[in-house]
Amino acid sequence: MGELASLRTPRGIFATVILGLCAFMPVLAPALDEPFYITVFARIMIWAIAAVSLNLILGYGGMVSFGHACYLGIGGYVVGIMAFHGVTNGFIQWPLALLASGLAALVFGAICLRTRGVYFIMITLAFAQMIYYLSISVEKYGSDDGLTIDFRSEFGGLIDLEERTVIYYVIFFCLVGSLYLVHRVVNSRFGMVVRGSKSNDARMHAIGHPTYRYRLACFVIAGMICGLAGILQANLEKFVSPDMMYWPRSGELIFMVVLGGMGTLFGPVAGALVFLLLADTLSGFTEHWHIIFGPFLILVVLFVHGGIDGLLGRREAAGG
Repeated sequence: MGELASLRTPRGIFATVILGLCAFMPVLAPALDEPFYITVFARIMIWAIAAVSLNLILGYGGMVSFGHACYLGIGGYVVGIMAFHGVTNGFIQWPLALLASGLAALVFGAICLRTRGVYFIMITLAFAQMIYYLSISVEKYGSDDGLTIDFRSEFGGLIDLEERTVIYYVIFFCLVGSLYLVHRVVNSRFGMVVRGSKSNDARMHAIGHPTYRYRLACFVIAGMICGLAGILQANLEKFVSPDMMYWPRSGELIFMVVLGGMGTLFGPVAGALVFLLLADTLSGFTEHWHIIFGPFLILVVLFVHGGIDGLLGRREAAGG
């Protein structure tokens, strides 16, 4: 998969180490007497899936969505609301949650993609805030206090998500599957049109490609992948709240993509890992950790062009 093509390069080694940590954390954490890190890495992988989905439209398509986290909330709330009404069958919950996320992305994208630049950013933010305020206005489902989920999704005995190791590896394989899907999409003819549209939309349209439809389809795919992250988060935490889709969550996703490297396959995963581990570490030292974390992110944006992937790429070039 691109960055993993050569295990001898800094990019390949870094990606392999991270995936290896994710794959073996259920074994490593208890051995190190730190079982809490199983949950920490499960959360990191969920946010990595959401960041990978945003990177599909931001890094490859040039669509700066400031409301992407709303699909995270939509996916999670569909699971939570169905569980609230006694429907815990995952074969029903998950497809409906993905469908709801995709439909929302289709409606929002159909309107937002008719604009460009700051107008696109503001409309995506407006739609996300609309969904956010809708979630806090429905008292039946907890309003701004959130909704507790008593039982995780059930799959007729095939998969028991109540087992911590099982749900961890479900999240892991969903991350790997999301990476593979994005890899196939961006390297297909469809992906080439989307990437070409980012560079010069007028030229792509002039040579006969209906770029609006391609970009809209890409927007929907990204929304559904982010909805999958919401499904996983709802099941992991057994709780959903409007905070999942509040606009700072979308900003954090953008930071993860920029920190890891926009327009790269594995960059968002690395960005999510560094972002969340650093935030967790700093918050353990002081409650004012944002004062340290904010300048760090600014310095990364100003001086580490291309993010972590760009830094590794320069080392790779220097070594070659």
